[in-house]
Amino acid sequence: MKKVPRNLSGEQFIKLLAKLGYSKNRQVGSHARLITDKNGKHSITIPMHNPLKIGTLSKIINDIAIHHKMTKEEVLEYLF
Repeated sequence: MKKVPRNLSGEQFIKLLAKLGYSKNRQVGSHARLITDKNGKHSITIPMHNPLKIGTLSKIINDIAIHHKMTKEEVLEYLF
């Protein structure tokens, strides 16, 4: 089972999410809003922290997995 990575910054995570069709829509302060049209419209907010907290990252990955009808494990394999 693949683990959620540690020491990943918000900026690094945004670059990885491009693989799933996400692109930065806007940024206000320390939070960036990403959108995708893959499998219908979906938007997520990524804190621009370094590193991202493991719980925050895990929650975002779960949200992405639900939208793309994948398991969390499949998302982790695809991104990392």
